[in-house]
Amino acid sequence: MNKFLVFQSDFGLVDGAVSAMEGVAYNVCSELKIAHITHDITQYNIFEGSYRLFQTVEYWPEGTVFVSVVDPGVGTSRKSVVVKTSKNQYIVTPNNGTLTHINRFVGIDEIREIEESVNRRSNTEHSYTFHGRDVYAYTGARLASGTIGFEEVGPLMKLDEIVELELFENTVDDNSVVGQIDILDVRFGSLWTSIPFETFNNLGFSYGDRIEVQIFNNKTMVYSNRVTYGKSFADVSLGMPIIYMNSVYHMALAINQGSFAKAYAIGVGSPWTIRFEKPE
Repeated sequence: MNKFLVFQSDFGLVDGAVSAMEGVAYNVCSELKIAHITHDITQYNIFEGSYRLFQTVEYWPEGTVFVSVVDPGVGTSRKSVVVKTSKNQYIVTPNNGTLTHINRFVGIDEIREIEESVNRRSNTEHSYTFHGRDVYAYTGARLASGTIGFEEVGPLMKLDEIVELELFENTVDDNSVVGQIDILDVRFGSLWTSIPFETFNNLGFSYGDRIEVQIFNNKTMVYSNRVTYGKSFADVSLGMPIIYMNSVYHMALAINQGSFAKAYAIGVGSPWTIRFEKPE
């Protein structure tokens, strides 16, 4: 292992939860190199946790261990697992849907259930609400440091036991594609869609085209306009909208130096769909 240990959670940084996880990890091995994806996942939002792993994991070296804790079912019968990805990285997490995007878009080779009689901090067996500290940070640190190997995490599970969230099925015809607004580029308010670049590109769109864009909240249209398709934000004037390919190679919608989400009160998830269509 390379001793990289990367944390993600919905805990925020306003109290000591994340620091406690770091402390547990350093008590296992003070030579660990700890980093963080984010701790600002929307509370209880498993889909968002899954997406942020997809956004990040494959850019880290082989052997990196990730600990992802978005766990509204903590203390229930949901299983605690470690998976080995097709990129030879490891993710320690509850098996509650957090692995959806990694399984679908990166690939998972093996999954093991954490054997808590071995891979849990001592004297915490009666603690049911902070598995991020007592199970996941502890197991992740043991794995990242080489204290245990992957085979020592616990028993193998079948790959079809991985719990997956339902992902939006894009629809395509000769002139248009409909997808979901999956998530925001939070700080800048850009809309990241479920539509891969390849699907969009196969419709024959070219840079500089003015494309018909419609956004719906359920069946109510909340936005309709022709928007320029560009390589980067500077391809349009300040304050103007633009269609572009984002950093995970999906199509996105932004305002140059503005927040599209705030400007039009756009949300994310299953109620929110978007259509890109060739103008008549």
